[in-house]
Amino acid sequence: MREWLKVIRNQKNLTHSDVAKQAKIERAYYTMIESGNRKPSVKVAKSIANTLGFSWIIFFEENSNETLLKSELELEGDLKR
Repeated sequence: MREWLKVIRNQKNLTHSDVAKQAKIERAYYTMIESGNRKPSVKVAKSIANTLGFSWIIFFEENSNETLLKSELELEGDLKR
């Protein structure tokens, strides 16, 4: 499970369908990506990241997803202040 992806999506009050539509992919594919059953292509990773507002490279970092999420969320918090 990509918990960090779910957290970001929920913070933006979006459903799987919302993200999929904006990222121009199928909802089922997005659901598989978020659940960790599929890895996105670079193109899809960039599209999802652009839709949700984070760095697309997070998808491809091994064992660093939670660290990267934390830094992304801290940066977002700093920008809101």
